[in-house]
Amino acid sequence: MSVSVVTLAGGRPDHLRNLVIGLTRQTQPPVELIVAVIQDSAYDLPDAPFPIRQLMIAGGDLPLATARNAAAGAAKGDALIFLDMDCIPTPTLVADYARRLAELDGLLMGEVMYLPGGATAGTWDSAGFADVAVRHSDRRGPPAEGIELCNDYRCFWSLNFAMRRDTFLRVGGFHEGYRGYGGEDTDFGKVLDTAGVPIAWIRGGLAHHQYHPHHMPPVHHIDSVVRNAELFETRWGYRTMGHWLYAFRLMGLVDDAEGAPIRILRRPDADDFALTGQQSHQPYANTASVIRVLEARAMDTDRVAA
Repeated sequence: MSVSVVTLAGGRPDHLRNLVIGLTRQTQPPVELIVAVIQDSAYDLPDAPFPIRQLMIAGGDLPLATARNAAAGAAKGDALIFLDMDCIPTPTLVADYARRLAELDGLLMGEVMYLPGGATAGTWDSAGFADVAVRHSDRRGPPAEGIELCNDYRCFWSLNFAMRRDTFLRVGGFHEGYRGYGGEDTDFGKVLDTAGVPIAWIRGGLAHHQYHPHHMPPVHHIDSVVRNAELFETRWGYRTMGHWLYAFRLMGLVDDAEGAPIRILRRPDADDFALTGQQSHQPYANTASVIRVLEARAMDTDRVAA
C-alpha cells in the first residue's frame, strides 16, 4: 500500500525540518510528503528521497479543515497519514500504518509521546527520546497489540492519524466551515460515526511531539472556539468542546447557558494567560489541571460567601 504523508505548517520551521528528517529514516518511505503551508512563504526543507510538495493555503484565520482537505485531494498514495508539523515520526510509523490499514478500512490513531523542551537540540534520534518522552495524562494509551476499535468518536484527535485515501474522500473530508482553532476534529469523528466508518487505536504509528509553548484551555483562541462550538451545535444539535467552555465559564470569560448563543463576557487578561500557559518544564499543557485549580478557587469563594 503506497502512503502519502500530509502535514499543515505555519511558523516553527525547525519543527517541520525535524518531521522531514524523521520521514527520511522510515523503514517504509512514503511516496511523498505534502505540506499545506499556512503562511506567506514556502519553507526551506532538507533533501529527502521522496518528493515534497508545498501547497500554499490562503486565509489568515487558521483554515485547518480546508488545508487538510486540499492536501488530501492532491495526494497520490493509497493511504494518507496526517501528522502535525510538530511531530517526529519514529522509523516504523509509515510501515505500521500501512500494515494496519490493510487490515481495517477506517480511521486509525497512532501513539503520541511528548518531549520536554530541549530534547531535539543538536543531533537526535528517535531511540534517544524514549528516556525523556511522556504520555499525555488526558489521552489514553495504545492497545497492548494490534488494533482496538474506539466506540466514542469524541476521542478522535488529528495530531497523528491515517486513513485510506478513497475512504477519506468518500466521506467528504473535514467540514470547511470550521475556521480557526477547535471543533473540526470532533465534527469529523461524528461524520465518520454517522457514515459507519470505524475509528480505532493501533499499537505503533508512534510520533514524538516536539515542545512548544501553548495554552490549555486555549484562551488565545476563545473567539474561534465559541464560533466553532456554535457551528457544531447547528450541524449536530449539541455543542462540542464542553471542557474548554466549562473552563472559560469558571474563568468568567463566557456565558454558555443552554438554549442561547454563547456570549463572550470579557477578553482574557494576563492572569488568564499565566494560569493556562504551558511552562518550560512541562511537555504539554493540560486543561484538566487548570479546571481543578478553577474549581478549587470556586469552592473557596463559596466558603467565604457562606
